[in-house]
Amino acid sequence: MITWEELENAVSRCRACGLCRERHNTVFGVGNRKSKIMFVGEGPGYYEDMQGEPFVGAAGQLLDRMLGAVGLSRDEVYIANVVKCRPPKNRDPLPEEQEACLNFLRWQFVLLRPQIIVCLGRIAAKALITPDFSITKDRGKWYYKKGVQFTATFHPSALLRDESKKPFAWEDMKAIREKLDELEK
Repeated sequence: MITWEELENAVSRCRACGLCRERHNTVFGVGNRKSKIMFVGEGPGYYEDMQGEPFVGAAGQLLDRMLGAVGLSRDEVYIANVVKCRPPKNRDPLPEEQEACLNFLRWQFVLLRPQIIVCLGRIAAKALITPDFSITKDRGKWYYKKGVQFTATFHPSALLRDESKKPFAWEDMKAIREKLDELEK
């Protein structure tokens, strides 16, 4: 069985796709490695690439506020991304880039053993829930796969661009909290 440290070292040395050529840092994941809940975004942005930590820019600050609104903190959850290196100009990660990183994410699942996985945005939901996932139609729904509850909500950066989506994300976050409370009983 691989350890967290071995997995993080493997990510830092990865050259499986072209994203490694322009990265400053790999962005492995952060948070409580014993958490029952994991949040997965699509990939690092500029600030994440600079600091080597997911969700540290404006979207990360919003995610922290969203977590806080339902009584959670960054220290209580685990946060990662589908891809571990920043796509140029924050474009969507290409399918082959996602595929190159998915085994790392799968190992994070194995080590963490979350009971709930929350996909932040359509890229993560398409990679982890189903390829035909529509964030506008399917967000907030629950999917049960291999003993884990999956759901998706809008990516915090989408909420920064379009505030009209915030009430939907709020409903999703309350449902996520309820599901977590159910599992903790």
